Amino acid sequence: MLTKRIIPCLDIKDGRTVKGTNFVQLKDAGDPIELAAMYASQGADELVFLDITATHERRKTLADLVNKVARQINIPFTVGGGISTVEDVRILLQNGADKISVNTAAVKNPALINELAKEFGSQCVVLAIDTKLEDDGEWYVYLTGGRTKTNIRCVDWARKAVDLGAGEILLTSMNHDGTKSGFALSITKRLSTSLPVPVIASGGGGTMQHFVDVFKEASADAALAASIFHFKEISIPDLKNYLSDQDISIRK
Repeated sequence: MLTKRIIPCLDIKDGRTVKGTNFVQLKDAGDPIELAAMYASQGADELVFLDITATHERRKTLADLVNKVARQINIPFTVGGGISTVEDVRILLQNGADKISVNTAAVKNPALINELAKEFGSQCVVLAIDTKLEDDGEWYVYLTGGRTKTNIRCVDWARKAVDLGAGEILLTSMNHDGTKSGFALSITKRLSTSLPVPVIASGGGGTMQHFVDVFKEASADAALAASIFHFKEISIPDLKNYLSDQDISIRK
């Protein structure tokens, strides 16, 4: 059985780690370099770094900060935000990223996924999907850090992206983001049980039981969280012990 992964996320704005609720009301959560070092020492399986305003501000990801974070960790490192070309990815990999995450640019130019997969391998390409459950009962894709709604259905886009070469899906429920009310189990399960690539659940993790639920009920391959780790509400070692006690296979 493949082990489940616990992944802290550093949402970066103006060089600082921030966290909000439903993609708004951002507050400072600390220095990203210090947090990265702490998570690596605590046993996090991977680390995700998202420059959350890069696309909206029409600029590239902060490569220098990526480099400083990468020097502090010895775990797989995924970086996203403002990536739109092969050269963008090359720069980030040269600065310590192991994988990259694309979102808005991939929706606007789906061929980008195929280009990146051919150049760097599918294992390097994570498709981030920010999705929201609307009144019609469908989950739709949002762009530019959750600011722009599309008429693209989440499940359709995920399938297309995997066909184009995406090697992993990072699925964030905007309805659940920052609420600590639990992960979006239904849409996570739809993707994780129908796609041939790993699915990372994101948005809503607030208790240790929520992680059990998303692994057991939604078959997620990994679970990502931010504020509960940043503000020391749950420690990664305690979470891993709890999951192990629930017969979930994790790396200690």
